[in-house]
Amino acid sequence: MAVRKPLARNVKALAGVSFFTDVASEMIYPLLPLFLTTVLGTSVAALGVIEGLAESVSSLLRLPAGWLSDRLGRRKPLIVLGYGIAALARPLVGLSQSTVQVLAIRVSDRFGKGVRTAPRDALIADSVEEGQRGYAFGLHRAADSFGAVLGPLIAWAVLGLGWVDLRELFLWAAVPGAISVALVVFVVREGGRTVEPPEVTAAPVEPGPLGTPFWRYLVVLFVFTLSTSTDAFLLLRASQLGVPTALVPILWALLHVVKSSTTTLGGALSDRLGRRPLILGGWTIYAAVYLGFAFAIEQWQAWAFFLVYGLYFGMTEGTQKALVADLVPAARRGTAFGWYNAALGLGALPASVIFGLVWERHGPGTAFTMGAALAALAAFLFTLAVPARAATR
Repeated sequence: MAVRKPLARNVKALAGVSFFTDVASEMIYPLLPLFLTTVLGTSVAALGVIEGLAESVSSLLRLPAGWLSDRLGRRKPLIVLGYGIAALARPLVGLSQSTVQVLAIRVSDRFGKGVRTAPRDALIADSVEEGQRGYAFGLHRAADSFGAVLGPLIAWAVLGLGWVDLRELFLWAAVPGAISVALVVFVVREGGRTVEPPEVTAAPVEPGPLGTPFWRYLVVLFVFTLSTSTDAFLLLRASQLGVPTALVPILWALLHVVKSSTTTLGGALSDRLGRRPLILGGWTIYAAVYLGFAFAIEQWQAWAFFLVYGLYFGMTEGTQKALVADLVPAARRGTAFGWYNAALGLGALPASVIFGLVWERHGPGTAFTMGAALAALAAFLFTLAVPARAATR
């Protein structure tokens, strides 16, 4: 059996960056829906608007950021800027006094994410060989998810012990955020294996085509994204089913235990088995989980569905990104990842807003059933739009 080559320094460094970033983010995120609805009196529909708008801003910025990193032939400055903005904005939730202020903070946080994500993903792809793409993206997402395990556990521990109150907890998220920025500045290196900075000329650089398979894949991803409303609704549904507020961070942490323990394996399997079976399997699990939440009536079901939900991420997070790198020329990866995330962003706002409105008018059962149906439709379209030969590696 062939020995797997070690991953490049940039991949490991960026995995560490994402770990500390998610520690900071997930100290806040699982408690944010409860903070908004109980402390600030925000409605469920408004929660959908906040999260949908924030994620849309994030995703739509990834296209120009990715294009710019291709045009300049430099990824790191945008990565540093993006992580820096988010690290500064995120803890300010602890000082907020209104829903509008939280909206501004969340948009600023996601603005930073939008600036950094496509250049970072392109740098990861630049830094590894073709046969390691799924593994590299899977490891990166696993580190991200492991940070999302530790963040809620820290929140649960310090709140449970009474060391800080909710607002103070949000402010302490500045510490792991600062560590993540330091890692980007001092450890991550510019450049990779496959992309050299283009020559700077007065004439615009002629972009190569991204290709029909890539655009078909993007359309299908957009359809799937319409089913992926903010996970804040899952947390609210878990609360409805009887999960105590004090245990919400634990529930969120368990989800990320599954994610962090399966994402590397999922990405590596996609290198060996092809991207198609992993993506189809993950989207099918997603549809089943949403359908389960539609009809759940007991607290234990919320715990069970959250654990199964983690398998969806494990199978798809690294695999979906690896497929982007497979389908496009090396010099166009920043732009391709920008389009990939723009497609996710175009669906993020309507997905969350519509889900919130359907929940308020027709109940959570109808909203979750709608999400399951859209995910199933996307899985079917994927089999038609992305041929097996285009998703083998």
